[in-house]
Amino acid sequence: MNALFDFLESNADAAIKTLDELVRIQTHVPPGENYGKVMELAARKLRELDFEVEIIRMPRELFEKKNPRLSHLAAERVNLSAKLNVGAPKTLLINTHLDVVPASANWSVPPFEVTLRDGRIFGRGVADSKGGVSALLTVLSAMKELGVKPAYNLNIALTTDEEMGPYSGLCHLADIGKLEADYFLSMDGDSDDITIASNGNVDWQIDVFGKSYHSGSSFLGVNAIEKSVPIMSELLELKAKVELRRSKVPASTAISRKTGIDTLMPVLNITIINAGVKQNIVPDKCTMKGDRRYIPEEKFGDVCKEMNAALSRVREKHPDIDFKLSCDDIYAPLLTDMNHPWIKEVKRVAGEVAGRDVRLAGAQGSLDVAYAVKVTGLPACCFGIGRRTESNAHADDENIWVEDLVMYMKFLAKLLIDKAA
Repeated sequence: MNALFDFLESNADAAIKTLDELVRIQTHVPPGENYGKVMELAARKLRELDFEVEIIRMPRELFEKKNPRLSHLAAERVNLSAKLNVGAPKTLLINTHLDVVPASANWSVPPFEVTLRDGRIFGRGVADSKGGVSALLTVLSAMKELGVKPAYNLNIALTTDEEMGPYSGLCHLADIGKLEADYFLSMDGDSDDITIASNGNVDWQIDVFGKSYHSGSSFLGVNAIEKSVPIMSELLELKAKVELRRSKVPASTAISRKTGIDTLMPVLNITIINAGVKQNIVPDKCTMKGDRRYIPEEKFGDVCKEMNAALSRVREKHPDIDFKLSCDDIYAPLLTDMNHPWIKEVKRVAGEVAGRDVRLAGAQGSLDVAYAVKVTGLPACCFGIGRRTESNAHADDENIWVEDLVMYMKFLAKLLIDKAA
């Protein structure tokens, strides 16, 4: 193990070079172009490492059926499945996504190439989550060069559209049976904690209907924006009630330190309001959108019932308001038993390599991993490279520390070589 660790430390430049290759392929979504290009790069490297590689394109009709609001994204939705059978009794599934969020014009460095500065690596996706792919490819190459055999058969799933959802490439691979394994490691996320749970996500929309008219005689119309106010007030009352609840699952270290909130909590958000076309026209429709993040102890059906109950109170108080609610279950919650042997193994290896106790925690956000777990029943956890409060994932100047990249390579190497009980 020491020889492999020394080799990885001396070859950090190789990992950074691979990361630069990945970052330069602009896979931001929307629109999600260049998926095929980045998967071909990964496929070539994995074939050189003796993996059987399959490039999988999601059928267009399936993508549009599962993601009706994304049907305007015309590019192919491309994913990768790569398998290496070493004759081991158990198989490890490793996954992360290669799509990234768009970059603004406010970066201090070029976002779509790697920049080294003060011990950090900058570039869109270095933390979320192309850095994990670079680390994995480097570790696998080092193991082959040194003749080190993994303790598991490997099933690598590199996927896309995680940043958009609800039906990502990982969901598709789960549904077509490409995630066969005994254990599941997602490289999505950060290295602050090992994520064993996440909130579910419901996207909701309320359309409020009015009657268009000239604003000079607005009393002859029905202003949909004004009719939305009682609905918004009721939602804010529900928000206050919902956000008093707490899960039994520990919150992330970063959330706990910043807010004092020690466990996952549900949230209700109003995030979009669209109405009106011109100042002198009474708006005939107002659309409000938002999401409801629900803890593992809650159920999608109960979330919808609660929303409907709140809006029923609006109807009772304001029978003249005409509106319609829709709720879409984007991702279910994720929850893996903290005492599962696989979780204990990941925690042990992470702690030994990082030199600290790496906590098990839940994520306030939602993950496509939850869908895959729901389909496969695999014990799963997420452990990545970035630092929650430092890496600026989804923000300007996204970055990771070089030392964290090296640490993560050691983590992967030890995890692949040590055998779980």
